Amino acid sequence: MTDAKPAYKRILLKLSGEALMGDDSFGINRNTIVRMVNEIVDVTQLGVEVAVVIGGGNIFRGVAGGSVGMDRATADYMGMLATVMNALALGDTMNKAGLTARVMSAIAIEQVVEPYVRPKALQYLEEGKVVIFAAGTGNPFFTTDTAAALRGAEIGAEIVLKATKVDGVYTADPKKDPTATRYGKISFDDAMSQNLGIMDATAFALCRDQKLPVKVFSIFKHGALKRVVLGEDEGTLVYA
Repeated sequence: MTDAKPAYKRILLKLSGEALMGDDSFGINRNTIVRMVNEIVDVTQLGVEVAVVIGGGNIFRGVAGGSVGMDRATADYMGMLATVMNALALGDTMNKAGLTARVMSAIAIEQVVEPYVRPKALQYLEEGKVVIFAAGTGNPFFTTDTAAALRGAEIGAEIVLKATKVDGVYTADPKKDPTATRYGKISFDDAMSQNLGIMDATAFALCRDQKLPVKVFSIFKHGALKRVVLGEDEGTLVYA
């Protein structure tokens, strides 16, 4: 524990599968996943309860060509299985770093990971374990952003932290427009009216309706996750 007082007691961290690739074209970059886990360790040492929803783009991208012309539901189930693979890798790395991680899947594959059961997830969080939610919502046609919003609401998280490649939400694409400025905070309604594309519409509407704030920040910026949890000016806060 440190003397710094976190702004949140329980958070839901949304990691994209692509974030695990590092500079690789697909798959899991070992150095990248270790660095991300170290950032999570820093946050847990503040006494913050951490749950994670992980995407599967880094693995599914490698087989995406094969899904062309495939039934959408089948392709989505393939994506769910990719998130389970990422969750296992993330959980293993966390355990090696001294954390106790529990992977819970929205689809039943009990020989590999335990099924998602809400009271059990809450118990793990209260015990100081990191809970990794795999397989999205368990349903096709829903993204892992929606899974993050859903699980965040279910576990009573105070905020959803959406880890991206950019350090917040900008007025325009900062790579294309040098005059683009970062929002310190923006309301859900303003973000939707400006079509800023922070999350998919279903996830965004769920967070807005549940008054569950979202913070967008860069997971590639060293110490950013800890600064967000401490309530510092990092990233963009989207509020109801």
